[in-house]
Amino acid sequence: MLRVTRILLIPYIFFALTAHNAFCEVISGQVNENATLKRKNKVVDSYTQKPVTGAAVSIPSLGYRTTSASDGTFELNTQINDKAILSVQKDGYRPFSLTIDDNIASKPLKLGIEKSKAGDVTIESELCHLGDDVYSETSANSAEFKGKSTGAFFSKKFGTKPLRPNEEAVVIIGSVIGLDTKMAKELGQNQIAYVYSSPAEIFFNGEKVGELNINGDNQEVVIPRQLIRDNNELTIKTGRNLFQHAYIDYDDIEIANIRFEIKDKHAFAIR
Repeated sequence: MLRVTRILLIPYIFFALTAHNAFCEVISGQVNENATLKRKNKVVDSYTQKPVTGAAVSIPSLGYRTTSASDGTFELNTQINDKAILSVQKDGYRPFSLTIDDNIASKPLKLGIEKSKAGDVTIESELCHLGDDVYSETSANSAEFKGKSTGAFFSKKFGTKPLRPNEEAVVIIGSVIGLDTKMAKELGQNQIAYVYSSPAEIFFNGEKVGELNINGDNQEVVIPRQLIRDNNELTIKTGRNLFQHAYIDYDDIEIANIRFEIKDKHAFAIR
């Protein structure tokens, strides 16, 4: 992380994840008003809208964890000083994450989680802090960065099944905060006056397949079919301060819920 970032926030009340009609008929992070939710947060099945019991809800950077009750409800009894990543995990469902702040957490949240599909691979469900742990009190999201950096890059191997002719593969970054790129600056996601970092880079089996330029939730990268093998490796490298030449100043970022999904490419194409 360079020196100060502001995350792009998604406003208000209804967050859902479902896989119908190409990356979600109701997109993860999409917000709709729901007049029935005025008191409690709730985890539901995004397809049936029925409550999900026993879902693990956490804000990893704060060490806060709770579990949804029999009616799917849960409480967030913790103070959030800056942008933080909320994570929801439940056996049989795709991991879900959402960037929140105190304003969002003060409103009832309805979180729709989607059942796992054949070919899904959860590459990493835990929060990953990349960078060099060198940032000031005014750095982006520093108030919520409690864990130590694991280094300048994340890398993990995983297996997957072959694609059918009608299928596409994507890597999804559930949530990312802390990026201080030029694009993030232009979008008002930080208040840095003059400097910015290079984007975080995404590599699949050694080939660069995408970049992370902005902070947010559920960013997808399409994986070229010819790169996919039975055994694969995903690597994410954080960016560098492009205006610091005396030494390497890595951008401190946090990423959660990295996953590999296989989708019908015709549905994917109409997104």
